[in-house]
Amino acid sequence: MTGQQGDAFAGTPSGRKARDLGLRMGALPSGPRNAITDVAGVRVGHTTLISGEGELVPGEGPVRTGVTVIVPNDAPWKQPLYAAPHRLNGNGEMTGLEWVRESGTLTSYIGLTNTHSVGVVRDALVAHEGSTRPPGEDYWSLPVVGETWDGALNDLNGFHVRPEHVREAIASAHDGHVPEGSVGGGTGMIAHGFKGGIGTASRVVAEADGGYTVGVLVQANHGRRERLSIDGKLVGPSIELPGDADGSATAGSALPEGSGSIIVIVATDAPLLPHQCARLAQRSSLGIARVGGAGENGSGDLAFCFSTGNSGIPAGFDPGAPVEYTVSAVANDRIDPLFYATIEATEEAIVNAMLASDTMVGKGGTVRYGLPHDQLLGLLGIA
Repeated sequence: MTGQQGDAFAGTPSGRKARDLGLRMGALPSGPRNAITDVAGVRVGHTTLISGEGELVPGEGPVRTGVTVIVPNDAPWKQPLYAAPHRLNGNGEMTGLEWVRESGTLTSYIGLTNTHSVGVVRDALVAHEGSTRPPGEDYWSLPVVGETWDGALNDLNGFHVRPEHVREAIASAHDGHVPEGSVGGGTGMIAHGFKGGIGTASRVVAEADGGYTVGVLVQANHGRRERLSIDGKLVGPSIELPGDADGSATAGSALPEGSGSIIVIVATDAPLLPHQCARLAQRSSLGIARVGGAGENGSGDLAFCFSTGNSGIPAGFDPGAPVEYTVSAVANDRIDPLFYATIEATEEAIVNAMLASDTMVGKGGTVRYGLPHDQLLGLLGIA
């Protein structure tokens, strides 16, 4: 099945986010959607691929994968935004980062998918950019595409993500409520031993601190069950799953638990310079840690932050661009509230990814159980 979210994507909240269940992490308020799309101009689209069951037949399935595309703003592709990455642990891939580090800018959409589909998503984003330009125009593109490994549940080497799926995700991108859990690039992912995937959250800082919004979207495929902590309480070891007795809750992968990855995308309307974007991206690591992530050796834990707060940054290779231009920036000694917002939103986005994910059966009957809401709320003392 190839899925686009349509009208439900535009306007219907899931009812399965942490705050919907009475769980409030942190002190800051969320935006109206509690999603990365609370940052004006940011849009998200998914294409979800789920088909087949039973034993693995390479190239046929079972398929449990997809692609997610984040559109950073409404301007043309070559309208740069200040941006920066951060590496907590580097056993993963995110393309286009050398030019981001060199220039301090993002000039593309952002794609998220599985480990072995990075190339096709990157190429499809380049082709999409070409389709928006005048025929015959010379251009270059170094899009940002991140990955996590879904090989426990998905026919990873079947290469089921194709260019048309990237185009579908772009076409479905919307600034409304973002579907979470087993959707898009997060379809086949596992987090802290439970079914993981896409999660998102936002925070708004006080008016005295600028009233800015920070939105976070994660593709969560990392962590160990024994370390899972939610709202400051270690809960992973106390949760009971049907597959614990026969070992099916952890079967299906030769890799040790904690060998997955997480991609964190941070967006903000605060006017930040590239080095300040890097500081926010770095703080997302503290949100990962709050949930029990540790940047394990086998995990690719990569973060990326962009700011929509400065418009009019000249695009490259424009002979008519001014020699100088003016930007604004949050004072470094007033940036702490944005750090707190990033940490809180990252923490909640990871939890939202698990709360939104139902139990999934993948290749060879491999099972990953959804995080049981009733047990979790009982452990946290929430009626």
